[in-house]
Amino acid sequence: MKNTHICPKCGSHEIVRVPDNGRYSSGNNIYTSTVTLFGKIPVIRYVCTSCGYVENWVENSSELRKIQENFR
Repeated sequence: MKNTHICPKCGSHEIVRVPDNGRYSSGNNIYTSTVTLFGKIPVIRYVCTSCGYVENWVENSSELRKIQENFR
């Protein structure tokens, strides 16, 4: 959905990107540190507003490298 802007479940083009907006204690985040505010990597959600299907994406390549280093 992120790249095609088409829902893989229902074929709708009604896709919404839900940004992280700086949440610290809630939301879809991946933590790479025990110090919560320093190791937070936001997971951006793409939602089909027709059927409700959701995809989660880490959009920053440097954050993907941090995840790989921490969870390899």
